[in-house]
Amino acid sequence: DLLNAQSGKLIGIGVELAIDQSGYAKVTKVYDESPAKEAGLQKGDYIITIDGTDVKSLGGAEAVQNKLRGESGITVNVVWLDSENAQHTADLTHYGFTANSVDSAMVQDNVGYIKIWQFDNSTPSELDFALRSLTASGAQSFVFDLRDNSGGIHDAISCIDLVAPEGVLAYAEDKTGNRTLLGSSTDDTVISQPSVCLVNENTASAAELFASSLRSLCGARLVGSSTMGKGTIQSSPQRLSDGSAVVVTVAKLICGDGSCFDGTGLTVDVERPLTPDEQVSYYDYTLDTDPQIQRAVSCAQQLTGTTTVGGVNDADLAADSAAASSEAAGEGEASSEAAASSVESAS
Repeated sequence: DLLNAQSGKLIGIGVELAIDQSGYAKVTKVYDESPAKEAGLQKGDYIITIDGTDVKSLGGAEAVQNKLRGESGITVNVVWLDSENAQHTADLTHYGFTANSVDSAMVQDNVGYIKIWQFDNSTPSELDFALRSLTASGAQSFVFDLRDNSGGIHDAISCIDLVAPEGVLAYAEDKTGNRTLLGSSTDDTVISQPSVCLVNENTASAAELFASSLRSLCGARLVGSSTMGKGTIQSSPQRLSDGSAVVVTVAKLICGDGSCFDGTGLTVDVERPLTPDEQVSYYDYTLDTDPQIQRAVSCAQQLTGTTTVGGVNDADLAADSAAASSEAAGEGEASSEAAASSVESAS
């Protein structure tokens, strides 16, 4: 099933899901021109049964997604509840649709917001289009939303190359310590705008590499909460004779600057975890109401010296301001010492 899904033989109905506290599968995204879209499923709906099976008994979002996959032309019966608790049912026929991996929008008139859902072979071209479009619309800074994103190291490297200046991006280190270069960035395309990466505890692997690389090469600030810390590289699934498979860890992922986030994750520059109450509402938030996005946008605006957005935690802003003042004071002292040293040397 895994190999069939990776090869595109098995396709879903065109939704992203999360298991809510109720135990049912909450629709967090519906792809355009998909079976789900045509059937009327919307973000915020709850899928309660699939082919007669109660979703609560399936044990997780991935299991539910697997239940919704099938070969083109095969139908699956889905029962769901809409926002008014009205029940709907439909037989959805699987067929190919385009699953975009990048969404973008202009926020607060001057911040380019880019959500990268995952890194796959279409992501570099989608990201390039988003960067060009937002720049043309006057984006003075960028927020890259990498929450709940993982996988696709080579595609992530191609995406980093679109943003970062020339430099080494990643190595694969085997168990003997030998390193193999995975990729480098050129200076063919570099964004000049300040950038912020929004991350959380589910930001993993390739997404962590993206955030780490932007911080080391572009001076990007990380906002949110510490990342997962999955810095390993696995082989392709090796099929066994009984129909099962094995995936073997073959190397450790090393960032271009020599650091490794495996087991530790990336520590953010500006902490903005979700409170328990906010976590309950996580999938109901919009661009204008998501507190972590608002915090990231505020940070991006601070980097460009523009007005901060409303609804930002005052304590967070005060902490940022104090840190900036301390840093500036330190730089001023260093400059004074350097100037005095220069005068003494001249004397």
